[in-house]
Amino acid sequence: MKAFLLAAGHGTRLRPLTDNIPKCLVPIRGVSMLDIWLELCRRAGISDLFVNLHAHADIVRAALKDSHSGVKVLLSEEKVLLGSAGTLLSNRQWVASEPEFWVLYADVLTTADLSHMMAFHRRNRPTATIGLYQVTDPSRCGVVVFDDHGIVREFTEKPARPKSNWVFSGLLIATPALLDAIPPEPPVDLGFNVLPGLAGHMLAYPISDYVLDIGTMENYQAAQTTWPGLSS
Repeated sequence: MKAFLLAAGHGTRLRPLTDNIPKCLVPIRGVSMLDIWLELCRRAGISDLFVNLHAHADIVRAALKDSHSGVKVLLSEEKVLLGSAGTLLSNRQWVASEPEFWVLYADVLTTADLSHMMAFHRRNRPTATIGLYQVTDPSRCGVVVFDDHGIVREFTEKPARPKSNWVFSGLLIATPALLDAIPPEPPVDLGFNVLPGLAGHMLAYPISDYVLDIGTMENYQAAQTTWPGLSS
């Protein structure tokens, strides 16, 4: 099984932490986000991980030299940022033989069981399955409205007047049909340019486990006290 780990953002909201390291290497209680994701992937049976990078790519390469995660990592440095969807489309050939694949956001900290989410997706076979969680301020997120059957009826990125407090977690299972929906000219963003158009063809997967977007300094600091770690 393959997964994209989207890690190429500048991490400007985490400065000065990200002045010298990429956000995928910021530590959570002494363990880097990348190492946490490698362990989550290993547990979920993900064998190949594609990590896109922009700033500090050499530091990530050095960090992976002594990795014993058991997950094969392919690093791709983007000289010009392609956007979350642009990265997927540009590297479509990498998942050409996959009926489904993961798209994971590197700045999301979670204890979610990816295997359970994949089993849910395979029972239903939608164009995409998006992990959701509830937040108090949904206006900063991709807001989702879904019906009693779990079908996503609306997806709106950072709406001024959110219709729900269920938001995109940064955990997504995609299929070739999602790739077909990506506009060809980068930069292209999943939240703004792709997922809204797939309403009616995606399933919602509510996550009750720990989920926190550590993309802001406030959340990053909160993670140091709230992160329960991965159970053994």
